[in-house]
Amino acid sequence: MSHGLSPRPATAKKSADLKGTVRIPGDKSISHRSFMFGGLASGETRITGLLEGEDVINTGKAMQAMGAKIRKDGDTWIINGVGNGALLAPEAPLDFGNAGTGCRLTMGLVGVYDFDSTFVGDASLTKRPMGRVLDPLRQMGVQVKSAEGDRLPVTLRGPQTPNPITYRVPMASAQVKSAVLLAGLNTPGITTVIEPVMTRDHTEKMLQGFGANLTVETGSDGVRTIRLEGRGKLTGQVIDVPGDPSSTAFPLVAALLVPGSDVIILNVLMNPTRTGLILTLQEMGANIEVMNRRLAGGEDVADLRVRHSELTGVTVPEERAPSMIDEYPVLAVAAAFADGATVMNGLDELRVKESDRLSAVADGLKLNGVDCDEGEASLVVRGRPDGKSLGSAAGAQVKTHLDHRIAMSFLVMGLASEHPVTIDDATMIATSFPEFMDLMTGLGAKIE
Repeated sequence: MSHGLSPRPATAKKSADLKGTVRIPGDKSISHRSFMFGGLASGETRITGLLEGEDVINTGKAMQAMGAKIRKDGDTWIINGVGNGALLAPEAPLDFGNAGTGCRLTMGLVGVYDFDSTFVGDASLTKRPMGRVLDPLRQMGVQVKSAEGDRLPVTLRGPQTPNPITYRVPMASAQVKSAVLLAGLNTPGITTVIEPVMTRDHTEKMLQGFGANLTVETGSDGVRTIRLEGRGKLTGQVIDVPGDPSSTAFPLVAALLVPGSDVIILNVLMNPTRTGLILTLQEMGANIEVMNRRLAGGEDVADLRVRHSELTGVTVPEERAPSMIDEYPVLAVAAAFADGATVMNGLDELRVKESDRLSAVADGLKLNGVDCDEGEASLVVRGRPDGKSLGSAAGAQVKTHLDHRIAMSFLVMGLASEHPVTIDDATMIATSFPEFMDLMTGLGAKIE
């Protein structure tokens, strides 16, 4: 299945208080971009705190295949970039494994070059739609060959001179926005992206940090207009990657749910486009103390102290979805232990993630005794504050569909439910959070 490894089920059981201080692996979004922009920039880029999951490593390998020199020295990754506009044609297909972000962003980065580049991935990535990125590239003059439905494998060939475009992003997708901006790096003139709903803005912040001539204007209606001047110089940088808020979600929710818990999580990225989950949990009554706020590499970072809390169901504002799209599975697990109903709307994007995440979550909750309703783009969860009769005494296995976030979310559930929760496969957790098991058991979680 995943990466040729045979599936390895895992079971989480009711745990005593979780205690300790942990540091979360680096943010996945920033790690992907650090390899990409470092590989493209002139001179040397040094990265500490990089997330060394398979997805990010695949992005690094793709940059190496196009001429970047990447090596590791102790805890620091050192990259010697090729210079903007100087990527080399890859000799073999670029294999992104499970990594949607790396694949879509690299399509933008290299698609406008006047040579062939071919993109492949694992079974899960091959099912995911690439059209949302390929459409704007076609407008810039890129020739596209793909499997049916704009799916992988995809081969791109750029024109001799790409056209700068003005592109209004049709869905809330940081990947589409980023792919167009990265294509703009090697396009003469001004590339403009209009974003009706703000999504994570690491691409804009980091490109500015590397020296790109990029401006962002926000209108009174919240619509953002991003302009990038193409063919400028990018210069290597020193980057300390902050902790991934999407990975933080798992020990954070576990500490809220397991009675007596008191956990400190260090070095968490607090970029406002990524903190929707923390905001929502606080509205539900979560005791999350934000400590030692600071700026690192232009990003907001803080330490979090999380204590066991009695949660109450809420209706999550639909416009918050882009800032917590990856966190809905673990929010649904928290909602299973809240008093009353939690209503989540605007979840269309969950249907095209690593799995159909919406139905995967609903199925897993029902399997473990949770009262919930799945709609076209919504989920309603009615919780049981004491976790009574939740879980599966018979050991019924949650189908993870090779999706790391489904796997971790349901293992968190088992730590507070009356009966154990079992998932059918834990191997793919390595794609985003290789240290998950050790970190959780170190806090006192019973996972085997």
